[in-house]
Amino acid sequence: MIIITGGAGFIGSSLIHRLNCAGIDDIRIVDRLGTDSKWKNLVNLRFSDYFDCDDFISDLDKTRKPRLIIHLGACSTTYEKDCGYLMKNNFEYSKKLCKWAIRNQIRFVYASSAATYGKGENGFCDSIETAEKLRPINPYGYSKQIFDLWLIRKGYIDKVLGLKFFNVYGPNEYHKGEMRSMVYKAYKQIVNSSKVRLFKSYNPDFKDGMQKRDFIYIQDVVEVIEKVMDNESAVGFLNVGTGNPMTFIDLTDAVFQALKKVKVLSFIDIPEDLRENYQYFTEADTKKLKQFHPEKMMSLNKAIKDYVGNYLEYKDMNFGSVNLPGRAQKI
Repeated sequence: MIIITGGAGFIGSSLIHRLNCAGIDDIRIVDRLGTDSKWKNLVNLRFSDYFDCDDFISDLDKTRKPRLIIHLGACSTTYEKDCGYLMKNNFEYSKKLCKWAIRNQIRFVYASSAATYGKGENGFCDSIETAEKLRPINPYGYSKQIFDLWLIRKGYIDKVLGLKFFNVYGPNEYHKGEMRSMVYKAYKQIVNSSKVRLFKSYNPDFKDGMQKRDFIYIQDVVEVIEKVMDNESAVGFLNVGTGNPMTFIDLTDAVFQALKKVKVLSFIDIPEDLRENYQYFTEADTKKLKQFHPEKMMSLNKAIKDYVGNYLEYKDMNFGSVNLPGRAQKI
């Protein structure tokens, strides 16, 4: 039996679908379903039970012990200002779950975040030695960073695996509101207005639209998780990115091409409250990742073509919902 927290979320539900395809369905999902459409991510999945996250953590010692915990549940909103909520939800919750896993000798794999790297002034290396130097630029990133540091200081980091996801996009992200990927947002803008708006640059090193991010398709993300989740040699921190950053113009070009539309762009000001903490560049250091996943990641153009053509253009967009010729079946 496997426990997956955040199992109804973007990455969690996509991972469960992949495990279902491999014949694994003894999965207990832990999450918090609110009033958004996240519940739809569960409809096409097979799992043995579901628990509300608050009920689950309060009854840990009564829980049947799994062979593995994949802890993806968190508030992942980079705009969240309630630091007390983030500390309780992302830090305190993670500590309780991790201590229970270690006490019961259960493998613990959790979602750290590339947000811990901040503006990247100290690089994007996932070594334990560089963790102390990182300076997140928002409360969400800080809530992830202090859990990483807590693991190091407690001496737990060589017993667990923290996955640092970069800019993930793909099916099942639809419920995420403002946190949906730029691929999804560009698609909706093109469909609604035939053009895409991008932020202007306030950094002299980057022209408008030439800001770069490490965008990674959900198919590659869940493939990485599947490879490392039972691998006892995979411990510490692990970047989950392509190592090949692309510009926002590259991204929008791919969406226009997937829709067979003429590219039309406009540039708008970055809101003042975001300007100081805006990331102009991210790039996963993938040396460690290649030890476990030596295969090349899907190219941005190919991935966006799959996402747009095989999901966004269809009414039922969730994984496992349709069988389409040429669709990536691995996930």
